[in-house]
Amino acid sequence: MEQGNLFLSGHSGRGLDRAELARRLGAGAGLGHGSDMAIAALLGGEGARLFLADRPPPPHRPAAVLVPILDHPPGEAEGPAIVFTRRAMHLAHHPGQVSFPGGRVDDTDDGPAAAALREAREETGLDPARVDLVGRLDDYITVTGFRITPFVGVVTPPVRLVPDPTEVDSIFEVPLAFLMDPGNHKHGVREKDGKHRPYFAIPYGDHFIWGATAGILMNLFAILTGAAPPAPPADEAPEPCASS
Repeated sequence: MEQGNLFLSGHSGRGLDRAELARRLGAGAGLGHGSDMAIAALLGGEGARLFLADRPPPPHRPAAVLVPILDHPPGEAEGPAIVFTRRAMHLAHHPGQVSFPGGRVDDTDDGPAAAALREAREETGLDPARVDLVGRLDDYITVTGFRITPFVGVVTPPVRLVPDPTEVDSIFEVPLAFLMDPGNHKHGVREKDGKHRPYFAIPYGDHFIWGATAGILMNLFAILTGAAPPAPPADEAPEPCASS
């Protein structure tokens, strides 16, 4: 596939081609900390303790997601964008939430990367031949007991994405520059068992990106920009959890 330029705003402010994207992912991922542990470290103190209280003990079920960066040519749309899905409301896990294409790693899959590509095709119709896998991010352990391995793939247009109604309600994209702008990274709180659990979120129009999806994006932000996501100020009142 051709080398594309991926524009990043915020701390980077420079164009980023696929080779440099792959280099940064290779240097920053797989360090053993996990995206969720990094989020806990940022929250600190009681926030970290409450965040990790929802982390189930091992063993964790293997899953994989694709973080698809749609490489729009310069001048088209708002530059490169990440593709998301909204999960169908009838699903047992995380119904109605914003997520990346992905799912469980099956015994028939040739590893987690193959599972991510298979699930992306099943959920959105994305042809794996249009995807250039350039690296992976740190694993993220969900409250439902999955260990998610995220793979970053640059998608070369044109592509036609169609949601599978058995798994996906809708498909949408968000400009990469918006997601990498720390001014768009918010902090929220949800109530569970009488306690307030903190989390990161990135609201975008009618979409509310939070939970594991936002945690994975924070990991991508840290690797691509070299900056840690902003920790919540002590005097900031977190926003209540909203639906996606």
